[in-house]
Amino acid sequence: MGPLVYTPVEDIPKIHEDLRKGFRSGKTKSIAYRKEQLAGLAYMIKDNTERFQDALKADLGRPPIESDLLDISAALSEAKDAYDNVEKWAKPEKARWDFNWFAMKPTIRKEPKGVVMIIAPFNFPMLLMLGHLASAIAAGNAVLMKPSELCQATNQLIADLVPQYLDSDLYRVVNGDVPVTTKLLELRWDHILYTGGGRVAKIVCAAAAKHLTPVTTELGGKSPVIIDPKCDMKLAARRIFWGKIANAGQVCVAPDYVLIPRDAQDHFIQEVQDIYKTFYPTDPATSDSYSRIISEGHTARIKRYIDETKGEIIIGGEVDVGKKYIAPTVVKNVPFDDSLMDEEIFGPVLPIVPVKDLDEAIEVVNSRDHALSLYVFTQDPAFKAKVFDNTQSGSAVANEVVIHVGATGLPFGGIGPSGSGYHTGKYGFDVFTHHRGTLDNPGWVDTLILKGRYPPYTPEKIRNLRKAFNVSMPPRPGTKAGKRWGLWLVFALLGTISAVLMKRKRA
Repeated sequence: MGPLVYTPVEDIPKIHEDLRKGFRSGKTKSIAYRKEQLAGLAYMIKDNTERFQDALKADLGRPPIESDLLDISAALSEAKDAYDNVEKWAKPEKARWDFNWFAMKPTIRKEPKGVVMIIAPFNFPMLLMLGHLASAIAAGNAVLMKPSELCQATNQLIADLVPQYLDSDLYRVVNGDVPVTTKLLELRWDHILYTGGGRVAKIVCAAAAKHLTPVTTELGGKSPVIIDPKCDMKLAARRIFWGKIANAGQVCVAPDYVLIPRDAQDHFIQEVQDIYKTFYPTDPATSDSYSRIISEGHTARIKRYIDETKGEIIIGGEVDVGKKYIAPTVVKNVPFDDSLMDEEIFGPVLPIVPVKDLDEAIEVVNSRDHALSLYVFTQDPAFKAKVFDNTQSGSAVANEVVIHVGATGLPFGGIGPSGSGYHTGKYGFDVFTHHRGTLDNPGWVDTLILKGRYPPYTPEKIRNLRKAFNVSMPPRPGTKAGKRWGLWLVFALLGTISAVLMKRKRA
């Protein structure tokens, strides 16, 4: 597999225009066409699973099991879900029934936004590119894909395979670094979905604002874990530690730090140490079950956090920048103002922050930016409810970490600094879809309801219009609600009579 071939900057405007022409051809309006492309995407992933495993191993040192679970199978599931449901998702919807409007057939059409751009990160180059691509295809868009230049083997493989399985008039991959991204952001897109860090997100959003282009962002952040000292501590330790070391911690929803009552910290640590020995009975540096950091620069950044911490390292701490290796690391007694608490770690380092009680844990969470995910480990429904009811985050998960991103039917997205908008499944389809409201008003409505809208305006017309569009007010604050069954029966009767008259007129 050769090195990543960058797209010439001067070719980008032509690629953009070709995608615009492809979209204007109208091919994507056909649901059959969309399903054909979604099937092609699914088979692109299925047919080349081993090649993708090898590429992800080359880029991230990632074990095949992790690649299958977190990237390959997840992307394939998104494509198949879109294939199975696109007809239902794209079907026009009738607006809710209203007496004044039902005759006008208010309907919501599901239309593609146009030519969209997906900017993907390095940590999950398949799920966060091809999974979103499935949503955009299902919605009927033309798509420009811009992967991270850091994942060279995987992104070159995607660039080679896309023309073999998908229609190049509608779906293109552009590879490159800052100059390529800068040129892309100069152009007008109909929607941008960006996954990555907050600093670059501000650049993307500022560039999009010049064209009033809508942007969906997934930005991560410091996802906290709150532990009930009465929980199943062994289960908590196993799942939290796995969530922190999977993909060497380079997961946007990885548990970033643990908040636990001070007198329960040692119990949790003992369980983590036991789990560590079962995961890595020998040195993780020689294990085939442990990934590497994406680059030396990212490794050096995480090393600074470890070097500057005021906490006590109880597991790991070893770093080899040249080999992009950071050992699974756990640090206890981490203060609130520690280097490990400055920003998202995005690496296999787990700070344990002791707190007085649950109230202080919630206070710590609320003093920081809203996280992409919040985790709580407890068997007490009241404990869980108190955490969920008194915090904000993109997702709120009990007794599990990370895997909620793939849960069928759930929206995934951040809030505030951790992102905006939702994706996966039907929510991903909606991101790339314009919900277009339509009416078709027959002439007879003027004689029944809207006659008074035309000049000359008279007091009688005003009275009639006010009656027709009378708003049923709620009870005034401080008073009790009365029953209005009689009025509802009148409206139901009028609706029935109108429907019968319409049916006779058509006959």
